[in-house]
Amino acid sequence: MSEAPEPTHAPGDGQTETEAETVEEYDPAEAYDPAAPAPLGVVRTPTGHPVVDAGLERLADADHLPADGHLDVYEDVHQGLRDALTALDARPEPAPPHRPSLYRPSNDNRS
Repeated sequence: MSEAPEPTHAPGDGQTETEAETVEEYDPAEAYDPAAPAPLGVVRTPTGHPVVDAGLERLADADHLPADGHLDVYEDVHQGLRDALTALDARPEPAPPHRPSLYRPSNDNRS
């Protein structure tokens, strides 16, 4: 059975070579940015209405945008929902006119 080599210490830093390889340099530019996009983790439950479900999925796009990009997503979803509600108020298409049958039922015994 072979033994794993023991890590060696780099002179003067107090770290082993393997620890030194995994330590990343601190970059202030990559520091925490409170305005950076961060998903909220909100669960989106499907409603069974395709238009509404599409709007809910569209809202997920806001998770990856900075705050100033949220407005476009919200307006897009709002317009889609308004269109869906407006379509519910639209008058249905008229039914096609009744066409009389070209044949008479067999129980009509008139001559």
